[in-house]
Amino acid sequence: MRLPAPAAALIALVVATAAGAFETEGHRRWGDGPGPVLRILSTTDIDIAAPAVAAFRAANPAIVVDYTMAASTEVYRAIADEGAAVDLVISSAMDLQMKLANDGFAAAHASAAAEALPDWARWRDRLFGFTLEPVVILAARAAFADLALPRARRALVDVLRDNPERFAGRIATYDPHVSGAGYLFATQDARHSDTFWRLAEVMGRLDAQLYCCSGEMIEDMLAGRIALAYNVVGSYAATRLAGHPDIAVIEPEDFTIAILRTALIPASAPAPSLGGAFLDFLLGPEGQALMADRAGLPPGAAFTAIVPAAHLRPVRLGPGLLVGLDPLERAAFLREWDAALIQP
Repeated sequence: MRLPAPAAALIALVVATAAGAFETEGHRRWGDGPGPVLRILSTTDIDIAAPAVAAFRAANPAIVVDYTMAASTEVYRAIADEGAAVDLVISSAMDLQMKLANDGFAAAHASAAAEALPDWARWRDRLFGFTLEPVVILAARAAFADLALPRARRALVDVLRDNPERFAGRIATYDPHVSGAGYLFATQDARHSDTFWRLAEVMGRLDAQLYCCSGEMIEDMLAGRIALAYNVVGSYAATRLAGHPDIAVIEPEDFTIAILRTALIPASAPAPSLGGAFLDFLLGPEGQALMADRAGLPPGAAFTAIVPAAHLRPVRLGPGLLVGLDPLERAAFLREWDAALIQP
């Protein structure tokens, strides 16, 4: 196991504020006028968020939007440890967001759009899900030219075990030590089936490459550096791989985890009303349509009517998400993960 060269060479940006400093991966500012500034801290790629931000500003041209992108663990640290001066926090790491809300770092927000969410997609009046996104497998069709594409984890274990020369060093997955979302995906997998650990051991024997984020896995897939990516956020895959039929996007038939991308207003927000305005925009009809049509994010507007497919396992908001964040539980899980994935 080793980190891919692009991730190992990544030079993190540092945002320095009066509240402290935390590592970030990107920054963009919409508008430069004297009007109020909405500060957003998010794990969502800037290009994915851009259509919603642009539409929000079209309706509110006086508001300047300052958008910072960071890894989920850095987003958590920025709020919990540094009290970063931001007005809205968006993350795909549901457990870390739940911990922020449970530990008193989220402000209350009430609105018709928020109240319309079902109980499993919001927690009290502090944390709100606005998309429901499957976690998928990506497969380069060329690597499976004479093999059936694996539609479930048992089949994936078999094809990897039987074709080591084809997949050695060419498998990608998250590193849960550095990625909060990756840790969430792995713990959810392990809860649903013991097959996950068999798969982890096989990937470890084949020198799986570990990544911080879905975007980098997709980039290396497009570049031909990897043949298989396990546990990629499906919305990113749908957006980035449009027009690339040579890469298959697979929702495993045994079970497919579906995560909520969530938002909260920090208790320390300098302009909580602006954070609430953008949150309500995301939850409203225009924001939901934009995320589905322009950003590839499955909208939360379907929550109230959703009838999940038999294979879909939505992860619900609630205190149960905190179990995996207990220091002893986390340490034990990561030891087992290391034993499976990190092999001589």
